[in-house]
Amino acid sequence: MTGQAGEIPPPLLELRDVTKNFGAVAALRSGNLRLERGSIHALVGENGAGKSTLVKIIGGLQARDAGEMLLNGDPVEFRTTADAMGAGIAVIYQEPTLFPDLSVAENIFVGRQYYGRFGRLDRARMRREARALTERLGAPLDPDREARGLSIADQQIVEIAKSISLNAETIIMDEPTAALSDVEVDRLMGIARSLRDEGKGIVFISHRFDEVFSLCDRITVMRDGAYISTDRISDVTEDEIIRKMVGRSVESLFPKQEAEIKDVVLEVKNLTSAGVFEDISFTVRAGEIVCLAGLVGAGRSEVARAVFGVDPYDSGTVTMSGIKVPKHDPSAAMKLGIALVPEDRRHQGLVMNAGVQSNITLSIRSRLSRLGILSSGMERGSAQSWAKRLQVKTRALDTEVVLLSGGNQQKVVLAKWLATAPKLLIIDEPTRGIDVGTKAEVHRLTSELAGAGLAVLMISSELPEVLGMADRVVVLREGRMTAVIDRQDATAESVMFAATHAAGVSA
Repeated sequence: MTGQAGEIPPPLLELRDVTKNFGAVAALRSGNLRLERGSIHALVGENGAGKSTLVKIIGGLQARDAGEMLLNGDPVEFRTTADAMGAGIAVIYQEPTLFPDLSVAENIFVGRQYYGRFGRLDRARMRREARALTERLGAPLDPDREARGLSIADQQIVEIAKSISLNAETIIMDEPTAALSDVEVDRLMGIARSLRDEGKGIVFISHRFDEVFSLCDRITVMRDGAYISTDRISDVTEDEIIRKMVGRSVESLFPKQEAEIKDVVLEVKNLTSAGVFEDISFTVRAGEIVCLAGLVGAGRSEVARAVFGVDPYDSGTVTMSGIKVPKHDPSAAMKLGIALVPEDRRHQGLVMNAGVQSNITLSIRSRLSRLGILSSGMERGSAQSWAKRLQVKTRALDTEVVLLSGGNQQKVVLAKWLATAPKLLIIDEPTRGIDVGTKAEVHRLTSELAGAGLAVLMISSELPEVLGMADRVVVLREGRMTAVIDRQDATAESVMFAATHAAGVSA
């Protein structure tokens, strides 16, 4: 659409009230974005705010259910990523998806190679143009080098070069700096500014507010799958953006009960895994819920997996009630009373084609057996007891867990580990993917367990859950602890600030 003389040109890209549902779950309730030509537009929000869904719709990975998407003022409908690329849209992801066995030049021109006489591949032309593209970006790369050996930063350069070769006018950068060094970040931001000055529109998604406020012209906030606001960067402060991102109240969803905090059960000292997390130290006491908080990539789950022994670590110690837990030995951790409910319950926590009973008793079968023979009666009795206590809704105990709802699957995983009578329960993203009513049940149960003297280490990406359930919050950012905040001092702003800023740890 072209306007008459004097008319304001339409935005490069515009989304109006875009929605996307996955079954009963509304991933995107009202996606709105207006990207102007020659601008860098920040898109921010908590984990689960709907940013990724919005990007996938723009990039043609997913179809919207309702709403409008316009390009230069004209309605568009992308059914494939090729449709989006053909319309001049490129998405640069945090972890580039290059073909590792192909060269830089081959990756840039993959699927649209140049051919010369007699149908032969014109490698010389691809090399020349690849070299020119990376030089234009201020990051010259050897066009013959295999992608396998490139750093994440250089892989992103290849992706950006590919987008320029496709004449992309809209470039979406999804957490592009998460795995980069400071020097690499500066280089990428310089490239982004150059592309903006050429008239391209860039959507920049980042949890790093220092980058957002130094690079971007406008900022859109999303929360719970919905559009909240769009402002000029010069008109808002970091604190205002944080309040918009986390503006929810902690209500009856979090039935936290008072518990007597007793002796230290878990002590983690100076735990370090090179390149993953560094110098992590904290304790969890009987009756206490300690929450590891932080943004995606902060290292929370990795710390929990190291404590349980699933992942190795380089230095530091883990002790349970004063007894050292052997490294990289889940069996030893279980014997000392540690239980881990993983984030990915379907692939790591359950045998999906097995029944409820088999899953609940999976970790205690040796305890239920006599002389190596498992009594079906004892197994059924134990499974019934835990299924009843956790209010697992199932037609029968032999019902395959794949047929249960997400919330009931989570209860079965909990039952499996609680049946081992642990002293410490590590629970990673306890309510991800389950409905609000079941969330309240899981929170009630977790609180009851702590009230009965269980030590609980929770990992959560949901700030209301962190604030509603934790007695103490240990905040991580990029593998380092930035704060330890007591319940009475924990606010949405203080936790989010610590998650987005390098800072000293407060006791």
